[in-house]
Amino acid sequence: MASLTPMLLAEIHKGAKVLVVDDSRAQRHLMSATLKRAGYRVIGAGTAEEALDHLGDPEIRLIVSDWGMPGMDGPEFCAALRAMERPYSYFILITSKSDRSEKARGLDAGADDFVTRPINWHELRSRIRAGERILDMQEELREKTRVVEATLSELRTIHCAMEQDLVEARKLQMSLMPPEYRDLGAVGIASKLLTCGHVGGDLVGSFPVSHTKLGIYSIDVSGHGVASALMTGRLSALFSATEQHRNIAFSRQTDGSMAADAPEQVVARLNNLMLDDLDTDIYFTCILAYLDLETGVLDFCQAGHPHPLVSTLDGQVTTIGDGGPPVGLIRGLSFEKSAAQLNPGDRLVLFSDGCTECTDPEGNMLGEDGLASLLRAHAMTPTRKLLHQLEQDLRNFTQNRDFEDDVSMIILDYQGCAQPQQTLNPADQALA
Repeated sequence: MASLTPMLLAEIHKGAKVLVVDDSRAQRHLMSATLKRAGYRVIGAGTAEEALDHLGDPEIRLIVSDWGMPGMDGPEFCAALRAMERPYSYFILITSKSDRSEKARGLDAGADDFVTRPINWHELRSRIRAGERILDMQEELREKTRVVEATLSELRTIHCAMEQDLVEARKLQMSLMPPEYRDLGAVGIASKLLTCGHVGGDLVGSFPVSHTKLGIYSIDVSGHGVASALMTGRLSALFSATEQHRNIAFSRQTDGSMAADAPEQVVARLNNLMLDDLDTDIYFTCILAYLDLETGVLDFCQAGHPHPLVSTLDGQVTTIGDGGPPVGLIRGLSFEKSAAQLNPGDRLVLFSDGCTECTDPEGNMLGEDGLASLLRAHAMTPTRKLLHQLEQDLRNFTQNRDFEDDVSMIILDYQGCAQPQQTLNPADQALA
């Protein structure tokens, strides 16, 4: 082999370890000497078998091998190299063969490039540099992969911590839930809250309005994640069942006493609070209702929430309410009051749209008509068992797929002829 021009070799990357394999001792020594002058660390081998013994060295990343050698030839040596578990090495075959089928054999064996005799040293320089660029890119890719894997590991750790936090947050929310059914004499109250995630954005509850009136509410905050859950926590505090001065439904009178304002006034107050005091894009729908336990008169305000349903003992289900805009979207809105008459044995059903928007596998929603049909089917089911049965009906309808939204419901079973003092006990609140 002719010697490499020092000027050309000076441009070649220095320091890489190169394995030169050639059965010609003179050619091998000449190539080794010129590469060493260029700054390479060179190992020489006279046969492929000898070269394989050197490949335990992981620093060997460039191999220049003659094609025709006694015993194992160049392509066979390359195939043996590729079968080894070691870092990738760039393999250049030196050959006098010009037949395309022969070169194809070399490529099939795993060769990366060829240099044809007589050697053009400009070409050799370019091919060695190309090989080093490929190896450098491979190292860079390996390093980036390592960084990505490390980042993914950190993200998994963070995700696990967040998952645990959400589990604990769910426990805290569930700890605020009242018993599924409570008998207050004049009324029985059943509530059910099912979140589509760890935490959710639905809220139901009740509180005493006066000696003879009971307030109940159903709220559905936009979204159903952590932000929605935090908002339900804030709203829950605003409807305190034990401290009237902390309950947004009450205001102080001129004589210093506390009295409940009309439902529509309370909802308007909530709307102003959301837009003036809370810096958030969250809004919610709700129903706030006051039931007179002596007369059965129900006054309520509906703000973007699904229409309440009234179920009677004879299986009739009717829709009540006049609708209204959600809370927290438009400043200065006025809200309207609706009224209805409950008779002993009637059930008032407040629910979030997660109930009626449950879908079957074909994408069909249950709808208000579907929920009404379920209520008619369970007209004689005791209220304390009704919500459990309705939950099972919803899961059957969805064929036990996960709910796509939070599901909440509160049912008031009006009995009439109550002992009014029973309503003075702290009422229940539930978060979902």
